[in-house]
Amino acid sequence: MKRKIGAMMLSSVLLSTMLAGCSGNNDGTSAGNKAGDHKGNTTATNTPVEKLTEIPLPITKDGMTINYWRANDGKLTASLESFGDMASYKKKEELTGIKVKFTHPPLGQQKDQFNLLISTKELPDIIYYNWADAVGGPEKLIEDGRIIRLNELIEQYAPNLRKIIESDPDVKKQITLDDGTIYMFPLLKLDALKLNATSGLIMRKDWLDKLGLKPPTTIEEWHTVLKAFKEKDPNGNGKADELAFTGNWGPGDLTKLHDFSPGFGVIGGFQMNGDKVEYGPIQPGYSSFLETMATWYKEGLIDPEIMTNDGKAFDYKVTNNLAGSYGGGVFSGMGKFFNLMRDTDPNFNLTGVPWPVSPNGTAYATFNMNNKVLTYGEAITTGADKDKLKDIVQWMDFNYSPQGHELFNFGIEGESYVKEGEGIKFTDVITNNPKGLTYDQALASYALSIMDGPINQDSRYLDALLFDEGQREANASWMKASSDLTLPPFRLSVDEASKSTSIMSQVNTYLNETMTAIINGQKPISEFEKMVDTIKGMGIEEAIKIHQAAYDRYMAK
Repeated sequence: MKRKIGAMMLSSVLLSTMLAGCSGNNDGTSAGNKAGDHKGNTTATNTPVEKLTEIPLPITKDGMTINYWRANDGKLTASLESFGDMASYKKKEELTGIKVKFTHPPLGQQKDQFNLLISTKELPDIIYYNWADAVGGPEKLIEDGRIIRLNELIEQYAPNLRKIIESDPDVKKQITLDDGTIYMFPLLKLDALKLNATSGLIMRKDWLDKLGLKPPTTIEEWHTVLKAFKEKDPNGNGKADELAFTGNWGPGDLTKLHDFSPGFGVIGGFQMNGDKVEYGPIQPGYSSFLETMATWYKEGLIDPEIMTNDGKAFDYKVTNNLAGSYGGGVFSGMGKFFNLMRDTDPNFNLTGVPWPVSPNGTAYATFNMNNKVLTYGEAITTGADKDKLKDIVQWMDFNYSPQGHELFNFGIEGESYVKEGEGIKFTDVITNNPKGLTYDQALASYALSIMDGPINQDSRYLDALLFDEGQREANASWMKASSDLTLPPFRLSVDEASKSTSIMSQVNTYLNETMTAIINGQKPISEFEKMVDTIKGMGIEEAIKIHQAAYDRYMAK
């Protein structure tokens, strides 16, 4: 029977370290307590042990096996059944001496299966999850004795992640909960701006060139370009069938048009005004946004099916030279179509368009591009054997070591990639796969970088996969936007999240319905004032206070 995790008394050695220093209050729960009897204390022996400075390989020769739960990925399942079949994990087993038994819920069912999993007594050793989706957050799962606090274990046995935390104040702030607790080995993006600026507004560059136009930078220039796309037959078929702006996976409303709201100094949700939290849709700039979008919609500059397009309909519009512009990413919104159109239309070209400049002269992004610690990561459960903890933590930390970093970002050197000076180049196994796999499917059989996982994602993987000039230009263009309007990655407490959700579920439904009705002409722009009053009556000021308090705690870390 497994020896369940008990709480520990912190040694004076660990109390003096950085990670213990940011751990919050501990009341020294006795080591005899069972897992779940404590709140946030981890497990270790009481005997001080010299901190590891590197991961020894192999970590163990005892034939240890780790039970690991995580959602599968469609890119990986195109050729493999499990993450355990991935080349990097096979190599990791060879190097560390530790085997891993992966359990994957059916694709698309990870949330439901996760909720079932954490309610059971038999937990795996490790769970990899998007913890932002966990009810009550990691705080509640630690309190309920489902996952454990990792600060002292990282300090003792994870030299590579520890080094990153100690050397980067942003990571230190973003990786900890409000009380200083670290609960996961996360997906990191230390080169945050480059790696996060991979989606934005996309436009047909060949249409711009044909009409003698430049990529728009302001809302006024956008209007000029969209009208030209609609009226001047850039696809050359003699029909007025161009869709100046469209979108995919329609949400049933017009919230996709929030991509243009930064051009009016607002975003379609909570936003920052200096150090103050605001709600964008009740600011004056949102009225101007609605009025302009209503004009564009009336003029036919917005695809009338933007609310209902699914992936198939959207792909058809792009590949049949109907779509002039849309929001998307460098891979799914650009690379995919470059590949599809390369042989059928050699003139087909896309470019990334800068976020529209706001009235104060700043181009704002709709999402925070400075986040270095994402909400995805590995947590150790209270089901893990106490005697396994030292080895489990070292096994997890290996991914952040120089060798593990290259392995899980690029795969096997000489097989999936080669080094070219400071950069890397993927081989034909990835870029021209003999089994007919797309490059993302092929790379998913070797490495985590094309998906998500407990690694520091390397921007060289991105450079190596941006095959077309339009993709590289898009990444460079989107990087120029400011994230100042967006919220930093602070966390709400369990009570705060409950109160905010109660308020915002009503607000979001009402906002989405009302903004859609104003833009498509069902309601006049004068409805904006009533909309503001209604949202205030729903408790938005209380929700703002909740977010402000969370922001203040985050900044005080």
